[in-house]
Amino acid sequence: MEAVDILRRGADQEAVGPVLHDGACDTLGFLVPPGTADAWDVPGSACTRTNGRGLRIPAEPPVFGSGWLLPPAPDAPVTDPAVLREALGQAARLIEAVDNCQ
Repeated sequence: MEAVDILRRGADQEAVGPVLHDGACDTLGFLVPPGTADAWDVPGSACTRTNGRGLRIPAEPPVFGSGWLLPPAPDAPVTDPAVLREALGQAARLIEAVDNCQ
């Protein structure tokens, strides 16, 4: 959730696209461009390949038991993977700093 906040507060807010969450918000799913999984190496995260053919982002969440944290919008179809990588890193550093203060 911290990464979503970072992305939404960023100067380049259009870099964040739709975000799925599971019922408990324990897992978030960012939609990224095809080919992102080939070079994804961010610890604590995974990037799942799809066939990418005919991608259409539905108004209703595509996974049972999930919901849109950030719903699809025509002007922001997917999340920029470079910006996502930076936000995930920044979120991890912030969470670690908070944990070390307690």
